[in-house]
Amino acid sequence: MMNKKVEAYGVSAVDRPRVKATKSLDLSGESGKQIVKSEAKLALRTHRKTFTKLAHM
Repeated sequence: MMNKKVEAYGVSAVDRPRVKATKSLDLSGESGKQIVKSEAKLALRTHRKTFTKLAHM
């Protein structure tokens, strides 16, 4: 299905291996702290008005 959509634009489709998702995410350590900080910043930036309203409730 997707191959036909891609080939409609003149691009040849390539078979890619399936990547299995893992459920474990290690947030300990410095890299984990960085992930938490960046996700928190993104959430605060995206939903700024919501968090402002919650702060003033």
